Amino acid sequence: MSTQPKGAIICKSRYGATRQYAEWLGAHLDLPIFDPDIDRPQLKEYNYLLIGSSVYMGKMLIKDWLLTHRGELNSKKLFFFVVCATPNTEKDKQRKIAKDNIPAELAEDRVIFFLPGRLIISRLSWKDRLFLRLGARLEKDPRKKAAMRHDMDGMDLRYLDPLIDAVKATQSTKNPLYAG
Repeated sequence: MSTQPKGAIICKSRYGATRQYAEWLGAHLDLPIFDPDIDRPQLKEYNYLLIGSSVYMGKMLIKDWLLTHRGELNSKKLFFFVVCATPNTEKDKQRKIAKDNIPAELAEDRVIFFLPGRLIISRLSWKDRLFLRLGARLEKDPRKKAAMRHDMDGMDLRYLDPLIDAVKATQSTKNPLYAG
């Protein structure tokens, strides 16, 4: 029996940015990618999971799945990657997103990677365009207000380097967590 840990990526994306990061991770780390509809027996096969989600109006799209599966997930090594418009300069907002969306027992002692996403206004649903326009009207900061009115693509494969390094440390058979 191999002591090599077995991992997978589970992601939920609204407009494709989170899925793109998942595909880059999957190719780089040779891991399968699943939507959150992965069944429980299949979920049990994995020692560690990379869990990715986009954020929509402050809510991670994968939040309900995390709540439903927290029992199975609590015993696994977890890596979260959250794709949102909240920049790394706003750590308090990022912490609030994590606290409001990831069950406390799953977030404890876990590193959560926040990644910039992509906004292409013409691809948004009419409802999401309306919410974006309303949000821009309510925004007090003129820079943020202007940013909400233009397309943005902050995605870059290099943003995944710290996450990839953390996962590679887990994949190592020298990791005491997986020593035979």
